[in-house]
Amino acid sequence: MPMLEWRRRSEPSRAMLYLSPLIAIALTMLTGMLVFSAIGYDGFHAVKAIFLTPLLEPQRWADLGVKAAPLVIIALGLAIGFRANVWNIGAEGQYVMGAIAGTGVALLTHDMTGWWILPAMALAGVIGGAAWAAIPAFLKVRLQVSEILTSLMLSYVAVQFLYYLVRGPWKDPDGFNFPQTKMFSGDQVLPAIAEGSLVHLGVPVALLLALTAWFVLGRTVAGYAVRVVGRAPAAARHGGFDANRITWAALLASGGLAGLAGLFEAAGPFGQLTPQFPVGYGFTAIIVAFLGRLSPIGIVFGGLVLAVTYVGGEIAQSTVRLPQAATGMFQAMLLFFLLATDVLVRWRLAFRRGHAKVAP
Repeated sequence: MPMLEWRRRSEPSRAMLYLSPLIAIALTMLTGMLVFSAIGYDGFHAVKAIFLTPLLEPQRWADLGVKAAPLVIIALGLAIGFRANVWNIGAEGQYVMGAIAGTGVALLTHDMTGWWILPAMALAGVIGGAAWAAIPAFLKVRLQVSEILTSLMLSYVAVQFLYYLVRGPWKDPDGFNFPQTKMFSGDQVLPAIAEGSLVHLGVPVALLLALTAWFVLGRTVAGYAVRVVGRAPAAARHGGFDANRITWAALLASGGLAGLAGLFEAAGPFGQLTPQFPVGYGFTAIIVAFLGRLSPIGIVFGGLVLAVTYVGGEIAQSTVRLPQAATGMFQAMLLFFLLATDVLVRWRLAFRRGHAKVAP
C-alpha cells in the first residue's frame, strides 16, 4: 500500500525557502481562526481584523509604516549576527538602552534649539545600543561565554534601569506624579515626511538601511566575511578571516541598529520615555529576521507582516473584543510554523510502499 515518507532533497529547495514563510502565515491564520472559534470568539472575523483589515483600509497604512520601521531596523542588525553564527537574543535591551542614551541627550538639550540636536540624539542611541551589545561581545571573545544568555539577561537589566530613571532622577516634575520624562521639544522629535502625515523620518531611514545592508552583505568583502565565518568557520580561518573580529563587528552593528530603533521610537510615536516604552520590539524582530530569511529585502516584508499583527491586534480588541495577548499569540504561532515549515527546504514528502520513514 502506498505510504508517505520524508525524503532528503539532493540540494535545498530555493522555492520552498521563499514559499515556507507564506505557508507559515497561512497556517497561523487557519490555526488562529480555529483556536479563537473554539474558545467562544468569532474566529473568522478575528483573523480578518488582524491580518486583512490593516491592509484593506488605507488610513491604516501610515500606522503600518510606523510600526514596521523599528522592527526592520532591529532585524537588519540581528540578521548580520545570525549570518555570522552570532546569536544576539538581547536586542530588546539594546533597543531600550539606545532610547535611554538618546533621551539623555534630549534632557540635556531640552532648553536648546538647533538642527543638530536630533542627529546628536540618534548618534547617542547608536552608541548606547552598541555599548550594551559590547558586554556580551567581550564575554564571548575573551571568556567564551554564550552570547545568547548574556545578551538575553542584559535585556531585563536595561528594562529595570529604564523603570528606575523614569520613576526617579528623570521623572518630570510637572508630570502630575506620573513616571515619565519631559516631553521632547520640537527639535527633538522625528519630523513627518509630509504635512499632516503620521509617517515620520524613521520610515524612509529604515528602507535606506535595508538597501545599505543588502549592498554590504551581498556586494562587499565584509559581507562575504560574515557569510563565510557563519557557514564554514574552518574555511574562514584558512582564508584569513578573524572570527573574533567578526563577532565584535556583528554584535556592535546589531546593538547600534537596535539602539537607533529605540531612539526613533522614543523621538517618534512616544515623544518621551515612559514605563510602557519597552513594547517587545527587540524580541519580535527575531521573528522578522527569520521570516525575511535573513535577507535585508525579505526583512522589509517580514517587518510589514509583523506590523500588520500589531495594528490588526489593536483593531481586533475594539471590534471582536479579543484580549491584548492575542497579538502575542499570533506572533508566537507564526514563529512556530515558520520553524516547522523549514523542514520543507531540505526534505520532501513522497509516496512509497511499505512502512514510512520519519525525518530526523
